Amino acid sequence: MSQWYYEATSEWTLDYPPFFAWFEYVLSHVAKHFDQEMLKVHNLNYASPKTLLFQRLSVIFTDMLFVYAVHECCLCVDGRKAGEELTKKPRFILAVLLLWNFGLLVVDHIHFQYNGFLFGLMLLSIARLFQKRHVEGALLFAALLHFKHIYLYVAPAYGVYLLRSYCFTTSRPDGSVRWSSFSVVRLTSLGLVVFLVSALSLGPFLALDQLPQVFSRLFPFKRGLCHAYWAPNFWALYNTLDKALSIIGVQLKLLDPDKIPRGLMTSGLVQQLEHTVLPSVTPLATLICTLVAILPSVFCLWSKPQGPRGFLRCVVLCALGSFLFGWHVHEKAILLAVLPMSLLAVEKAEEASIFLILTTTGHYSLFPLLFTAPELPIKILLMLLFTVYSISSLRMLFRKEKPLLNWMETLYLLGLGPLEVCCELVFPFTSWKLRFPFAPLLLTSVYCAVGITYAWLKLYASVLAGPAVSKSKQQ
Repeated sequence: MSQWYYEATSEWTLDYPPFFAWFEYVLSHVAKHFDQEMLKVHNLNYASPKTLLFQRLSVIFTDMLFVYAVHECCLCVDGRKAGEELTKKPRFILAVLLLWNFGLLVVDHIHFQYNGFLFGLMLLSIARLFQKRHVEGALLFAALLHFKHIYLYVAPAYGVYLLRSYCFTTSRPDGSVRWSSFSVVRLTSLGLVVFLVSALSLGPFLALDQLPQVFSRLFPFKRGLCHAYWAPNFWALYNTLDKALSIIGVQLKLLDPDKIPRGLMTSGLVQQLEHTVLPSVTPLATLICTLVAILPSVFCLWSKPQGPRGFLRCVVLCALGSFLFGWHVHEKAILLAVLPMSLLAVEKAEEASIFLILTTTGHYSLFPLLFTAPELPIKILLMLLFTVYSISSLRMLFRKEKPLLNWMETLYLLGLGPLEVCCELVFPFTSWKLRFPFAPLLLTSVYCAVGITYAWLKLYASVLAGPAVSKSKQQ
């Protein structure tokens, strides 16, 4: 254990919190019965049929937690709108949207990671808050943070909701907080849960005087602003604008081409880089932008309580705000918004519309993760199946409402088709492939960034324009 966060034989070092390290340690005791060679640290790039079998079986087994969490979330959906047929019931549609989620299937069963059971913990914690089992929900989320710290993105929503809905036991008729209802006992119970989970996770490394090393692995700011594939966020647009301005500057002879770094920003490498025309971005700048992006949603959660569904909207907005403006964001982080948004999509037509835009663009942005020729038809067909089902089922569910997508949104989503043809079928056979190898990734990131930003703004407008207080029972 003392070497976990120092080991650097492979480029893929341990950069997850201690609970995930212990999870991998447990898996290793099962893996040795399949193929002991895979457990040797110096055996880099090792592959075998037994290793592949173990990876597949372990992901499927741990996904059982995700299946259980989906079941619990489906119980939280209002069943009074259910149709006569099973396939038309909101709970059935939600189950399919979660269990058949294209993005999760890609990152867990094709790209290969253990995100299923982690999202299972997240969804289960959300279900427990819906069921008013607040301490259990807090325990699950605290444990989740020590499995994978990317869930810090949505921690503000959890913290404010638990403080507002659990520590303050009643509200005034206008929805404002009744300060006299504050419960010290409830706050202490939440604090104790968080402290005990953190002590169990970090305590051994504190005793070894290794916490600075652990945190340096968890928050590697030297990796640069953008991930190698450019997540479709604000910084992808920012980088593209900087690149365009530098080209214009050279053409107008305003910039010296010999002083401009060539291809670094679009090399697809993980590294710290300086912008050419626009101001370079620091980790502190991204933190400030992220806080500005999420604070209005957190303020609404406090000042305009909407119950568990208000909390869920805040979770999605926090996830999207962090995704759009965070430092070194991975494209798969969009699932932190897509999966919770599924619960909202089966309840209101307006949120179903946002879900369709968000999930379609977010899922398409994962395509670069699967870059080999045999994977091309697989990813296209799987995404088409999921997208067609999402649109048809939600249209059927809200058939008495206005169309879920207007002409502009429909045209934008249809534009993903020509984009895919251009990137996968046309570009590889042009002379541009050698001169601009990063172009398909850039086009994908920029195009999807527009759709994700639009979905974020549309959800924000809905939340900010919402009623001052929920008509349901005060939290």
